[in-house]
Amino acid sequence: MKFLDLLTLATAALALPSENLLARQTTTCTSPKVRKSWAKATSAEKRSYINAVLCLATKPSRLRVATHSTLYDDFGYVHSQLTQPVQKIHAQPVFLPWHRYFVQVYEDALRSECGYTGAAMYWDWAADWAAPSKAAVWDTPLGFGGNGSDSADGNGPGKLRIAQGPFRNLRPTYWNGAVDPHWLSRDWLPGYPAAGQPEMIGAAYGPTIMNEVNSLTVYEQFQPALESSPHGAVHGGVGGGRGDMGPSSSPNDPIFFLHHAMVDKVWWQWQQRDKANRTYAYKGVRNDGQNATLSDVMPMLGLAADALVWQYMDTQGGKLCYIYS
Repeated sequence: MKFLDLLTLATAALALPSENLLARQTTTCTSPKVRKSWAKATSAEKRSYINAVLCLATKPSRLRVATHSTLYDDFGYVHSQLTQPVQKIHAQPVFLPWHRYFVQVYEDALRSECGYTGAAMYWDWAADWAAPSKAAVWDTPLGFGGNGSDSADGNGPGKLRIAQGPFRNLRPTYWNGAVDPHWLSRDWLPGYPAAGQPEMIGAAYGPTIMNEVNSLTVYEQFQPALESSPHGAVHGGVGGGRGDMGPSSSPNDPIFFLHHAMVDKVWWQWQQRDKANRTYAYKGVRNDGQNATLSDVMPMLGLAADALVWQYMDTQGGKLCYIYS
């Protein structure tokens, strides 16, 4: 056999975890945590989650980039740095596993730093698409507060501070990659009933779009479709032009993690429909022009250890142990 043939085989072997390793990794999760919809959580579960998030905003930063920044701020910073000036976590195959890992890092921090004992939760925006502003996630006091307001003081031009809810005094350090302390802000996009368009671009994550996304059978089509309309529309619909969900520092808004848990749930359900072929289905072209592989590195910039894609493809194997209700 020629040297180049041997090199090709060796490269292919490195790109995939071995069958024996996969077998070991998929049998380590015996009691998976159950991630549930915020709307289905009990009052005690919601209160525990909210208190843990507020606690995270009192813990010292692991990254220590800006004076007085917190561990909560680190999440917005990392996401922003990996989004600009070079896009490393969006618009390419790694989008889904990187954000799966990111949500897990956040959940782990809630537990290790703030004593949270539950699992991550999700906002089922596919169920709330027709009237997103009525969703249980915006409840006060057992939710994430509502929209921002021009009348809410302290933010100056360009940002709409939320005026209600347990996060009304949350003060993120970063805005779109820059040090810019401000009050948590939202700018819900209005609806246009005459045109059949619900508020917060709800039609983009309604039944028609979701059916189209879920009908796709290969990863290289499913991933960009999910990332585009449902995922992007929720960011734009909630953040608008003057809210924290819009810029690259979108993890400033704690609803980010419920949003991305829902994105992860949609992917998980897609995987579950054909576990043999979809659990490790991962294909496409990276933004550097190279083919994506399961051995690609997912950076966390010191917030947590860097990881390999294959370690986060199976929610009951690798580094993970959870399912969705």
